[in-house]
Amino acid sequence: MSEEQSLSEVLRVRRDKLKKLQEMGRDPFKVEKYERTAFSTEIINKFEEFEGKEVQIAGRIMAKRTMGKASFIDILDKDGRIQSYVRKDAIGEEEYEIFSTYDIGDIVGVRGKVFKTKKEEISIRAEEVKLLTKSLQILPEKWHGLKDQDLRYRQRYVDLIVNPEVKETFIKRNKIMKAVREFLDNKGYLEVETPILNTIAGGASARPFVTHHNTLDIDMYMRIANELYLKRLIVGGFDGVYEMGRMFRNEGMSIKHNPEYTAMEVYVAYQDYEFMMELTESLVAYCAEKALGTTVVNYQGIELDFKPPWRRVSMHDLVEEKTNIDFYSIETDEEARKLAKDKLHLEVEDYMTRGHLVSLAFEEFCEKDLIQPTFVLHHPVEVSPLAKRNPENPLITNRFEAFANTWEIANAFSELNDPIDQKGRFEAQLKQREAGDDEAHMMDEDFVNALEVGLPPTGGLGIGIDRMIMLLTDSSSIRDVILFPTMKPIDK
Repeated sequence: MSEEQSLSEVLRVRRDKLKKLQEMGRDPFKVEKYERTAFSTEIINKFEEFEGKEVQIAGRIMAKRTMGKASFIDILDKDGRIQSYVRKDAIGEEEYEIFSTYDIGDIVGVRGKVFKTKKEEISIRAEEVKLLTKSLQILPEKWHGLKDQDLRYRQRYVDLIVNPEVKETFIKRNKIMKAVREFLDNKGYLEVETPILNTIAGGASARPFVTHHNTLDIDMYMRIANELYLKRLIVGGFDGVYEMGRMFRNEGMSIKHNPEYTAMEVYVAYQDYEFMMELTESLVAYCAEKALGTTVVNYQGIELDFKPPWRRVSMHDLVEEKTNIDFYSIETDEEARKLAKDKLHLEVEDYMTRGHLVSLAFEEFCEKDLIQPTFVLHHPVEVSPLAKRNPENPLITNRFEAFANTWEIANAFSELNDPIDQKGRFEAQLKQREAGDDEAHMMDEDFVNALEVGLPPTGGLGIGIDRMIMLLTDSSSIRDVILFPTMKPIDK
């Protein structure tokens, strides 16, 4: 018999067992509730309090060992595992016969007294075992060890059952997200909600998902950022606002990119990018302390220290150091493009200016060396359509990106609040779109109008929450920190 035939036979047997139970009037799917009085870890950690006392627990059978008239089962509940000792003379012959048909994966309720076995294992001496749900599938560890990473992401519900460390990752994720909110709330910033469906994909340079609203008969975009709405709220008079939620970008996938991901953006009136740098390093350090109890993180064998202050360095200086080229000293964009092609062997588009080339060279030659937490400052105007120009050098902006383990984890700047300059940059972005850059920014006339009403000097920050969680939980892929990551359908 092949493995597939054997598997099919086991599944058929489980369904036959269910049918027999239903014929006996013991359909587990008609059970609506079960009163629990204790949980596994609580019983184990406080054994002295629970010893000899009756408890009711419920969970999934993860192991079963039968020895004639008695059996041991391991039950997995929300906290962990605990053993139950089930004897025929304790629960009755008829009940024991029914219990003997229960399978690994079934969900049961157990009532009994807490005790220690001869081997000193804390257990529950069952007086009643009730089937609450019949599992009609086999837990994967029984037939392929759940080695298939793709299947682990597709069937996260199974992954959580058979790999307890996965649940720990998402418990830490929850702690980190709570810490972000706690940190910002303590600063007095207001958490808000802004639209996910937009008529303009704004606030970032990215390719959006497009959908259609039938009643209005218009195309709409899933948000790529919430920046422009949050800045409208600063115009409206709030001094500090933030939002943490899903963003959507119709772009490539990798170990650090998922089409939908969680980002947090915060905007603070009367502050600048220097203030946002301090806010960023303090926030990440706070989250590390809350989740791990330390700012020193071991990520895939690399020790990262998020304790402030972090290193600060300009993008232009990094590029010049790596390439020996000062792009801003070159007289024309055409000459710069030729040099970038011939000397640096970069893939250069016709629309690219010296600012674009600085950004391109940085990505190609510099990012890979940014291991310890680092702020990279002063991005070119051409790739920063929403950032304020540096007053001493109008070719660059008062912007930074935060890097750790070579990844960008945050992006921030002194927000551009000059409506005339902003409209001009949107128009430049439109020309880039016409030249083939489908990630260039769209024109947002209403946002320009908001700036004309008046945006105070403002600092803004966006943090990629998933990447930060990856670093703080030692997770090698973004899919390891998203409960249900985007996956191609199996039939594709």
